[in-house]
Amino acid sequence: MYLATTGRRDAPPRPSGARRRVPGTVLALGAVSLVTDVSSEMVTAVLPLYLVLGLGLSPLQFGLLDGLSTGATALVRLLGGATADRGGRHKQIAGLGYALSACSRLGLLLAGGATGPIASSIVADRLGKGVRTAPRDALITLHSPPEDLGRAFGTHRAMDTTGALLGPLAAVALLWATTEAYEAVFAVSFCVGAFGVLLWVLLVPGRGSAPVPARVPGRRSPSESSPAPEERGRPGSTPVRGKRPASPRARDGFLATLRSPAYRRIVLCAGLLGAATVGDAFLYLLLQRRLAFDATWFPFLPLGAAGVYLLLAVPVGRLADRSGRRRPFLYGHGALLLAYGLLLAPVPDTAALVGVLGLLGVFYAATDGVLMALTGPFLAEGRQAGGLALVQTVQALARVGAAVTFGAVWTASGQEAALVAALAALATALCCAARLLPSGSPRTPERTEP
Repeated sequence: MYLATTGRRDAPPRPSGARRRVPGTVLALGAVSLVTDVSSEMVTAVLPLYLVLGLGLSPLQFGLLDGLSTGATALVRLLGGATADRGGRHKQIAGLGYALSACSRLGLLLAGGATGPIASSIVADRLGKGVRTAPRDALITLHSPPEDLGRAFGTHRAMDTTGALLGPLAAVALLWATTEAYEAVFAVSFCVGAFGVLLWVLLVPGRGSAPVPARVPGRRSPSESSPAPEERGRPGSTPVRGKRPASPRARDGFLATLRSPAYRRIVLCAGLLGAATVGDAFLYLLLQRRLAFDATWFPFLPLGAAGVYLLLAVPVGRLADRSGRRRPFLYGHGALLLAYGLLLAPVPDTAALVGVLGLLGVFYAATDGVLMALTGPFLAEGRQAGGLALVQTVQALARVGAAVTFGAVWTASGQEAALVAALAALATALCCAARLLPSGSPRTPERTEP
């Protein structure tokens, strides 16, 4: 068995000719994500404020709850991905996840301030996200030319982030209009989430309706003949543009994919960097405590990071397609490292606020969709959802440990000690990832390990 890689960057040659369009399926997925993110971010924007300042949870308790919700996501990613791959049921499985997340808002509405029901509702929401994420990203991979994966994921993430911008604004408007009635936020969030499920049913194509990538000048159609996978990259052979690169067959499921040394290194790096990634909510709480601004302004903090993410998602995706997806991914974590440092540095409060939010937006623009675009070409044919789910699961489980550890250190030794530890951990993980992360893509033959 062969897995194709290249010693050059991980982006295949760009075809010449007419300007390429983003596939319609990607736009439909983006529209659903936009509406769904309005629903989820309405809750996410006010939840730390509600739990820590309203219900009086300690940083350790909040870290445990945040870790629990992230862990719940991780536990079902592999199941959702593997089930979606079986029979190509990506739409059905992802739709189930969207519906579960929408219904979880009712749990928050009925919890009445009780920590147990609130925790159960948060876990249900995260379970829904875990079920839907890998099948949805697999649909993006399956409906996009491999050389444009960065652009496709960037477009989707930009639309998703638009919802992340609108959600907190809607939450703040509702809190202002209802005199801080959190139940109103939860009720409206449920209605918006239900509308997102309806859009999923109506707009996203089902099994067997996947569109064939449009042919452009200079690109062969999928039906045209091409060199065998083992012949690509040999002297005298001509790469076929617009066709998905060679990848291991899916007959052995995850085993076939994990035989690739490059894919295993991606999984390892995702775990290492995830274990040193502090949750956004912690960074926002640190900013609120440092600047000591009124708690009613807290839901606006995610807007700064989301705005930067929205502006950079598509350009960074295009850059990754042209120059390689490895470097933007590493530079994005470098931006997060600088954000940690700014929270510790003796800089003016305004500089800390703008800098941290901006760097956090850069971090997500350069890592979220880019990691999926980097991983996609190494996945076994017919196992795209499962392969992406494995990377996401390892990353999510690592972030569970990071959230709990950060909360525990903060509670025991203070926020400064917790930040110093997080900064040191991320610097170490980034150095390791710079050495381990593959720089190639499936282009020239590289025998996988038996």
